[in-house]
Amino acid sequence: MRQTGDGTVDARRPAMAWGPVGVVAVLLGAVVAAGSNLYGYHRDELYFRLLGEHPAWGYVDQPPLTPLLARLTTEVFGDHLWALRIPGSLATVATAILTSLLARELGGGRGAQILAALGAAGAFPLVFGHVLLTATVDMVVLAAVLLFVVRALRGEPRWWLAAGLGVGIGLYNKQLVVLTLIAIGLSLALVGPRRVLASRWLWAGIAVALVVGAPNLVYQVTHDWPQVKMANAIREDKGGDSRTLFVPFQLVMLGIFVVPIWVAGFVRLWRTRELRAIALAYPVVCALVLVTGGQPYYPLGLVLALYAAGCPSAVRWAAGRRRLLLGAAVALNLVVAALVALPVMPVSALAKTPIADINQGTSDQIGWPVYVQQITSVVTSLPAADRAHAVILTANYGEAGALDRYGVDLPAVYSGHNELWYRGRPPEGATVVIAVGFGDPLSTLFASCQVARALDNGVDIPNEEQDNDIRVCRDPVDSWQALWPRLQHYS
Repeated sequence: MRQTGDGTVDARRPAMAWGPVGVVAVLLGAVVAAGSNLYGYHRDELYFRLLGEHPAWGYVDQPPLTPLLARLTTEVFGDHLWALRIPGSLATVATAILTSLLARELGGGRGAQILAALGAAGAFPLVFGHVLLTATVDMVVLAAVLLFVVRALRGEPRWWLAAGLGVGIGLYNKQLVVLTLIAIGLSLALVGPRRVLASRWLWAGIAVALVVGAPNLVYQVTHDWPQVKMANAIREDKGGDSRTLFVPFQLVMLGIFVVPIWVAGFVRLWRTRELRAIALAYPVVCALVLVTGGQPYYPLGLVLALYAAGCPSAVRWAAGRRRLLLGAAVALNLVVAALVALPVMPVSALAKTPIADINQGTSDQIGWPVYVQQITSVVTSLPAADRAHAVILTANYGEAGALDRYGVDLPAVYSGHNELWYRGRPPEGATVVIAVGFGDPLSTLFASCQVARALDNGVDIPNEEQDNDIRVCRDPVDSWQALWPRLQHYS
């Protein structure tokens, strides 16, 4: 494909370099898989493991797809961390291939396609490939949907049906794909080609999305749109920080050294009449995320698309002596991304680096077996009479998930966090509570709360648990039926 003088697009595509692109994709997947067991479970993975034990059409904080993937890996491969992370490795491979296909769609030959595949080795794609998160699935869904949208905009409108199918599947994971499509729709209305909005194929694609995603949409409607409540909770909990960090996040999502490539892609798409809406969709999504207080990584799918669009330009620019400069920039980007995103550093050395502060995904993988041992020590120190009436109450789902994974012969575990609140409250006979990670707020709900010991992962890695504490609280001031609504919280 090439751009012609009148701003239209030549529909011819270069040959797909399946051999080298496949090698790059498989190598990236293998690198991600090799680090699966080197740290520990991420707190979200522990939560997905819990949710997967109770399959449902949806949960208060998310649709069912990622928890079902966690359940599937456990059923097929056993209850192992490496097994839980197989979908992430496969997502890395798929993202590399899909990004290469988009570069080819936009005129990229062999070199551009290989360079595009390396976009999956950016900082955030590696994080999402290493750990099973909802963003892991979103990364693949958005890469596929944007490829289909570009093909549809280039004069093959039947691809709107494939885009609709991708959106419908994506609805079972998160509604982020809808945000991206809204941005593209607004951009089409603003800069065209507006005739696309009247295309029967576009509306057929929307119908496909609605039919495929109908069960999830029905769940949302019948449960009073829990995803909206969750979005509001995220905005209240992290909205300020997200807005402050938004611009730096855009620069480091793929890596600072490849920013010129996706900026070039933005310029190239903006200058291409049929695809100008894809370029504009990026600032539109950014504006929507800033207004709603969403997470700053939400534009990642569009950033990868811009990167793919910039790869042909980067390869042409690097012809001759500049090739070494481009190669050095990409290599340096790969090294920095791997250091930040993957478990390259030994746990004992992490505290001496800024990695855990930069990447919360790393800090959230550290310390869970140690924390469970510390909670267990508090339980075993209780008199037998207290243990008979004891329950464990956790402040967040990571702690509850860790106790489910590593705890042995412990009292029942409860939490008011997100979906776990709906699992039920402690029995009225529970008069002794081992409270994990709450700090002082519980003191008003019990006659007494005493600090039993501090939580300490032993390697000085900052996360929600580190330097928090375990308390033994006795004699609730009211029935659990009355207290339980006060313990519900979303984040």
